[in-house]
Formats: sequence, structure tokens, C-alpha cells
Amino acid sequence: MKKSLTEGAIGKSLILFSLPMIAGNLLQQLYNVADTLIVGQTIGAEALAAVGSAYALMVLLTSIILGLCMGSGVVFSQLYGAKRETDLRISIANAFVLILIVSALLCILAYLLLDQLLIWLQIPEEAYHHAKEYLSVIFSGILFVFLYNFFAAVLRSVGNTVIPLLILAVSALTNIGLDLAFILLFDMGVKGAAWATVAAQGVSALCVILYFFYREKEVCPRKEHLHYRKDLLVFIMTNASLTAVQQSIMNFGILLVQGLVNSFGFAASAAFAAVVKIDAFAYMPAQDFGNAFATFVAQNYGAAKSGRIRKGIKTAMTTAAIFCMIASLLVYRFAKELMLLFIKPSETEIISIGITYLHIEGALYIGIGILFLLYGLYRGLGRSSMSIVLTVLSLGTRVLLAYALSSVDWIGMNGIWWAVPIGWGVADWFGIHYYLKKKHELLSIDNNVC
Repeated sequence: MKKSLTEGAIGKSLILFSLPMIAGNLLQQLYNVADTLIVGQTIGAEALAAVGSAYALMVLLTSIILGLCMGSGVVFSQLYGAKRETDLRISIANAFVLILIVSALLCILAYLLLDQLLIWLQIPEEAYHHAKEYLSVIFSGILFVFLYNFFAAVLRSVGNTVIPLLILAVSALTNIGLDLAFILLFDMGVKGAAWATVAAQGVSALCVILYFFYREKEVCPRKEHLHYRKDLLVFIMTNASLTAVQQSIMNFGILLVQGLVNSFGFAASAAFAAVVKIDAFAYMPAQDFGNAFATFVAQNYGAAKSGRIRKGIKTAMTTAAIFCMIASLLVYRFAKELMLLFIKPSETEIISIGITYLHIEGALYIGIGILFLLYGLYRGLGRSSMSIVLTVLSLGTRVLLAYALSSVDWIGMNGIWWAVPIGWGVADWFGIHYYLKKKHELLSIDNNVC
């Protein structure tokens, strides 16, 4: 199931490689979207606001794990492209131990700081109890999140995106089925939605582990690879930690915005809980195309094929632009219908707020599409620090403008929505300008990936 991205038609290779990732992550989004949709339609708007706020916090915590897995995956791709199979196996073993320790610590801290985190988020009083109940269960799935995403990152780094997709399909169906059973049949409320998600995460973790150890013998570490290698671990930690910081900054900024939205009251909080799920689906193809592009760049960087990387940049930009324009057209046109998937028709204020958000931010998804490609480019080239710079620019602009504009009476809450595409645009301009100025240095390959 492995696939090299260092040969063949670039456009076709990128699209075929990214499609299972896109489909897989769309399915992964079903974990929380299923909770949100079923909770909103069966329990009520208070529970919807709780799950939405809880989701923002959970994403922040798991973004650290996802960032470490993504950063490690870039190292694995570079070693795979350079055909250094022994180093690849040792790196997988070293990275697994490192990220396992971080995941366990995060799980412990999440439980210890739960009350303080909920207070900091300014969750509306009507939703506070539901949010605490939901998170007290959902945190137990953090280790499952690590296991699935680590082994999925290993598989994707060597060109296998199909198996993670199939596993997520099974997991997503499990999640939806258990959601309906726990909420509708057993009347477990938001706690039932949380247990359904954790159970589904456990299924995905178990399946990917079994597949990796039984079917990926060529990259699976053996006994002789289970030892500490300082040079490889340092290289992994450098790339993985920078990617984790980038992911964490991005989601921390979103969490700050969540707190600001919550300060506008219950209707704004409930609307935001719905629109962020719509966003996640709408620009997920561009996000995963950016992640696929990172693997493409990393494999070709390891194989010392800078010309192929240059051609890939042009192809990827065109493809991402098409993805995003289609998404924008659909979200703008069907904004009301999309809101009604999550909100009952009688909740007119919540629906109106959501439609306004989607008409402002959803029309400009091309900004985030370009930004995801820039993240992938710099990660693949081993310049993850540049991804951090772009994230700080994007989120910093977004948060500062959101607080500034929303404080102006005649702009109000709409200022939060306008701050989003402006932040994307600032980061895009800087990332493209930096590449054009430094491209000869960036693409100068000595084939020493560590």
C-alpha cells in the first residue's frame, strides 16, 4: 500500500494521494459533528453550546498531539524518500515513546485543570454543567487520539493513505450509531455523546495498531531498532515540537475567539458551535491537500529533487484554489440550510447569526487554502519555524482585530467574523513573499535530512 511521491505525474500523484486523506478527515470530523447535530436536535440549544465550547478546548489539547505526529511524519517521509530504512524504523520507535509520554501528561493535566479551563472559557451559565459533563468523559480518549494519529502519520509518510481512511470510516459509523443509542435509547444526554466519541476513537486506535504490526513489516520496528538514537530523536523533537507549537498557537487563538464569542451571550455561542463544524467540513479538503503536499515536499526533499518541488508548488496552488472556490460557493449559497442541520427552525436568532458568519468568512476560503499549502511547504522543507511565524501572523491578526472591531458599536459581533479572512490574507502575503525572496536557499538540497 506504500506509494512514492518522487516519481510520476505531479498533479495526479498529489490528488490521488490526498483524496483518501480528505475523505478520512471528513469522516474524523463526524466524531464531533455527529455529537453536535444529534445533541442540538434532540437535547437542545444549551447542550449544543456546551458541546461546541467543549470541542474548542478538546481541539486545543489534541492539537499538541496532532502537531507532534504531523511533525514526526515529515521526518519519516524524508527518511523514506532518502531510502534510509533502518533510520526510519528507529525514528518510529523513538517518536512513539516521546509522544506517548506527552499524551499521558496532557491527559492528567486536562483532568486536574478542568474547572479552571471551563471558567476561563466564559461558558454561558446555561451550558456550564453540560460542558463539564461532556469533557469529564471526552478527556479519557486522549490516548486513543494519540495512538490513531501516530500510526496514521507513519502510514501516510510512506504513501499509504487508504488504510487510515478505511479505519476512520468504521470508526465514524461506530460513533454515529452509539450516539443515537446512548442519547435516544438510553437517555444519557451529553455524557452519552462523549462516550460514543471515546468508544469510536478506541476502535480506530485498535484497528490501526493491528494493521501496522501485521501488515507493515517493511517499516515496523524490530527488537534491534528499539533503542535511543540521540541524533534522530533530536531531529524528530525539533520538527515535531515546532509543528506542535504551530498547531497549538492556531487552536489557542481559536479558543480566545471562542471566549470572545461566548461573551456575546448564549445565541452567539450556539451559532458559533454550529458554524465551526460547517467550516471544518468546508475547508477540510484544502487542509488535507496541504498535509499531502507536506509529504510530497518532504519525500522529494529527501530524494534531492528540488525541480519536482518547484513544479509541485504551482500545481498545488491551482488545485487548492479550485477546492476553495467550490467550497465558498456552496457554503454561501446554502448557509441557511446548513445551519438548519444543527439548529431547530424556531431558533431564529441563532440561525441569523450563523448565516452572517458564513456569508462573511465562508466567501473567502481561498485565504485559508493558500495558508494550508504554505504550512505544508515549509514543514516539508524542514522549516517548521516558518509555519509558526505564519500562524502567529494569522491568529494574532485575527484575535487582535476580533477584539478591536467587536468593541465598535456599529460593527459589533460581525467584527469577529471579518477578522478571520483578514488574518488569513496577512499570513498569505508574508508566506508567499518570503518564499519568492528565499526560494533558492529554501530549495537548496544537500540530502542530509538529519
